Amino acid sequence: MDHSTTLPTELLISELQSFGARLSDPTAGAQSRRGGAGPSDHKALTIDGMTVMVPVHTAPAFQSPYLVEQPDALGTSRIRRDGRVVGEVAFPLRPRFYDRTTADGIPYSHIATLHGRDVLATTVLQTCIRYQSRTRTCQFCAIGQSLAAGRTIAHKTPAQLAEVARAAVELDGVRHMVMTTGTPKGDDRGAAVLADSARAVKAAVDLPIQAQCEPPEDDAWFERLRDAGVDALGLHLEAVTPQVRARIMPGKAQVPLDKYMSAFAAAVPVFGRGQVSTYILAGLGDTRDAILDMCARLVALGVYPFVVPFVPISGTPLESHPTPSPAFMDSILAPLARMLVESGLKAVDIKAGCGKCGACSALSTYERRLAP
Repeated sequence: MDHSTTLPTELLISELQSFGARLSDPTAGAQSRRGGAGPSDHKALTIDGMTVMVPVHTAPAFQSPYLVEQPDALGTSRIRRDGRVVGEVAFPLRPRFYDRTTADGIPYSHIATLHGRDVLATTVLQTCIRYQSRTRTCQFCAIGQSLAAGRTIAHKTPAQLAEVARAAVELDGVRHMVMTTGTPKGDDRGAAVLADSARAVKAAVDLPIQAQCEPPEDDAWFERLRDAGVDALGLHLEAVTPQVRARIMPGKAQVPLDKYMSAFAAAVPVFGRGQVSTYILAGLGDTRDAILDMCARLVALGVYPFVVPFVPISGTPLESHPTPSPAFMDSILAPLARMLVESGLKAVDIKAGCGKCGACSALSTYERRLAP
């Protein structure tokens, strides 16, 4: 593959994730995702050996300067910026486990989906106590869209998850798994259902698992999750200042930053340095300095801050919100990568999860450029 581009790989990825891309052949490669939790309205593309999620169904993508041509017989496509060829991309193929259904007749793709190139991802509970109220919901969230469209089910059972995980490993070489959940009622904030799910998957297949939930009220849940088979933990801030949190996610902001910081401090000794992470969405209103200041605090605790560009999802209150510029992302990711490499917290060392996958941010590409 010809990797000659007018931009370094990390900047090309940042531009694609900010501007999105238009596709000459929308059916190429694995099926794109619309709605739901996680990277939605995206398509997986492989650039210079790195599989990334690129927005293709968002408002900015429809006017993007980037156009991905129809792939050739080998599955390779040229990518153009304003009509000029700037490089080549490839499309990961549709996973074979999507062709199967569970013992109770549910398509495997309704239980879990392929993210990036080799990550199995599931939202165990596709409902959330905050989602139905526009005064409490996270303004960027589309967790209910895929459920309403019939592309998933509300509650994936441990048995279903174990069945699909085993097939994804055997048929498609999946290497790790992400389990997230909408927040249910109760002080465990989803940790209980994640523990049950992880225990079943680990009994069926040797697959590293990251669990993601809001911080449970009782820190004892961290040891329970580890003992159930969870290898890495995601406690996601999304925004880092109280003002932005209150505006963007008024319900979730009721769990204060102090609770997150105490949860991070309690979770790192359980899972290990670098195995606890948090998702930070750049472009929602937090300044560069605010994000980097929070990242420094997190790194000092041994927490990996996975900073990604905010991508608006159609049908959400923020569907018309602008994406952050590539320059803004570079101003964060370049110093953050240095901070991580110097602290020994690197994406390649994470056992499972979003930071290890890296498909939603150019951060790991910046790290790779700095690593000896």
